[in-house]
Amino acid sequence: LAAMGEPSMDPAISAADSPAQEDSLFSMMDVFLISLITGLFTYWFFFRKKKEEVPDLPKMQSVAAPVRDSSFIEKMKKTGRNIVVFYGSQTGTAEEFANRLSKDAHRYGLRGMAADPEEYDLSDLSRLSEIDKSLAVFCMATYGEGDPTDNAQDFYDWLQEADADLSGLRFAVFGLGNKTYEHFNAMGKYVDKRLEELGAQRIFELGLGDDDGNLEEDFITWREQFWPAVCEHFGVEATGEESSIRQYELVVHTDVNMNKVYTGEMGRLKSYENQKPPFDAKNPFLAQVTENRKLNEGGERHLMHLELDISNSKIRYESGDHVAVYPANDSSLVNQIGEILGTDLDTIMSLNNLDEESNKKHPFPCPTSYRTALTFYLDITNPPRTNVLYELAQYATDAGEQERLRKMASSAAEGKALYLSWVVEARRNILAILQDMPSLRPPIDHLCELLPRLQARYYSIASSSKVHPNSIHICAVTVEYETKTGRLNKGVATNWLKNKVPEQNGSSSLVPMYVRKSQFRLPFKPSTPVIMIGPGTGIAPFIGFIQERAWLKQQGKEVGETVLYYGCRREREDYLYREELARFQKEGVLTQLHVAFSRDQAEKVYVQHLLKKNKENIWKLVNEGMAHIYVCGDARNMARDVQNTFYEIVSEFGSMSQPQAVDYVKKLMTKGRYSLDVWS
Repeated sequence: LAAMGEPSMDPAISAADSPAQEDSLFSMMDVFLISLITGLFTYWFFFRKKKEEVPDLPKMQSVAAPVRDSSFIEKMKKTGRNIVVFYGSQTGTAEEFANRLSKDAHRYGLRGMAADPEEYDLSDLSRLSEIDKSLAVFCMATYGEGDPTDNAQDFYDWLQEADADLSGLRFAVFGLGNKTYEHFNAMGKYVDKRLEELGAQRIFELGLGDDDGNLEEDFITWREQFWPAVCEHFGVEATGEESSIRQYELVVHTDVNMNKVYTGEMGRLKSYENQKPPFDAKNPFLAQVTENRKLNEGGERHLMHLELDISNSKIRYESGDHVAVYPANDSSLVNQIGEILGTDLDTIMSLNNLDEESNKKHPFPCPTSYRTALTFYLDITNPPRTNVLYELAQYATDAGEQERLRKMASSAAEGKALYLSWVVEARRNILAILQDMPSLRPPIDHLCELLPRLQARYYSIASSSKVHPNSIHICAVTVEYETKTGRLNKGVATNWLKNKVPEQNGSSSLVPMYVRKSQFRLPFKPSTPVIMIGPGTGIAPFIGFIQERAWLKQQGKEVGETVLYYGCRREREDYLYREELARFQKEGVLTQLHVAFSRDQAEKVYVQHLLKKNKENIWKLVNEGMAHIYVCGDARNMARDVQNTFYEIVSEFGSMSQPQAVDYVKKLMTKGRYSLDVWS
């Protein structure tokens, strides 16, 4: 068969026998045919071998590699881990907690790894039982109005659609939330409930951390009960190893090309010199500040209006979106840390992960200088968490100071109380702790390893892209207060923005930023009435809303009632955007303007009081006009008081009981007719 099939592949061979004389060379023909068959067989053998080698090539090129890379199971098997801690984190706290839990594992003879769900295929959870003594822990923050964080969105979508059998999976969940928000810890609660529905086994109860209270204490309290439950479940014991374990090693660069050194970029090296869209959290746009003016006429506070130029950035935004800004720490704080620790802040260094398999090679962009790290990458103004105090304690040469640090990092009631009063309530940042503990002088590289990342700050955009397509406006108040120790603490971002003075081509007025999409949107139909409630800087998105409604009116569209309830302290002091609002009212766009001046009379008047005063009109707009309600500002008091006021109005004019009124307002929220953009 081989001889019959092969000649067509090489016609030169069949052509070679044509001159032969059949009658006179018969015996030679036999020899020739045998030789030919042998030759063809040999040719076929080598050709066949080549064909058989072809399937081996994909193996060499490792076509399946991307799938393996996205499999946390394969990674755990390869590195001998049995505990994986996933984090859904928007500001870095959940990631920090996940890292702490994964480091804890070694104390119980287990090995853990922290993992970003965005980087892995979470359907592999069904395979975790392949690993002995395996456990999945989820540190899940809730963002906005009960939403998952950006990096947990795909995981959330998968959970909603999944019909996987997770009966072999053992899990535990710790949620990070804030009780001032309507949907407290919604993401943590959902993950905990959904994993159980899919058959997974919960080995410890859901933890609910409250950032409005003491999130750190909530986490520690949960953690100290979580590990004994793990030990009992797997039949393991604590090894007693409480030693400090470094996650990164220091490399000092004495001879380095400065073009390879990070100077504040968030992702790609030299991205601030060579800007390329699209712009996002890892690739912010450097926007020029074109305007920075003080909005208030008096008082001790500084309220400001900034305009950022986004020309040629291809950045698009809509009214109601948020602008994220990457600030820089005050240089005087950075210098003081350097002086106290006796460090040359301009030393170029890298902190390299000792775990070579980790996706996170460095705690922040490296190589860089200590000055850059402390200025752009690390949070040096917030009170440090207990794990930082625990790790730093070993460097205190005074026994009393070392004991105090260890006590505050412990789970004992006395230690928790000391941490709460001495660190949290006194608002002691790392510099204050170093100043108040003269014997505590840690190596600066270990301090840089321990401090959390400096996070972007979000502001509600105070402009409409229909009117200002090439600029984004910010309305903010500088944060400044005196602590119990007599120190003056300043908000990082607002004080940094305050000093951004517009200049001609001046680098000092550049702001790294990107836009984060929001669900805070004007109604699809311009004719739908809107009721906007926003005291203080909560007015920001409503300036954008009113600008857009004015633009729509200019386009000949029918625009519905536009009602604003605004509040400030004093009419002559901090009435923000007074001229603009008066103009909008004169033009007939802003159909109702109600302003509460809380301190201009003996009794304080707030926006909810004005809502009650106009309750009949409010009910008519909501019930008959199908108005959309928007609330922006303080979550702790204002948003809650406003919501309670709506319950009262609905109950009175809708002839409903209190539970029915609550249900009515909740349904408005579900339908997107009652929207919140609040902060605490």
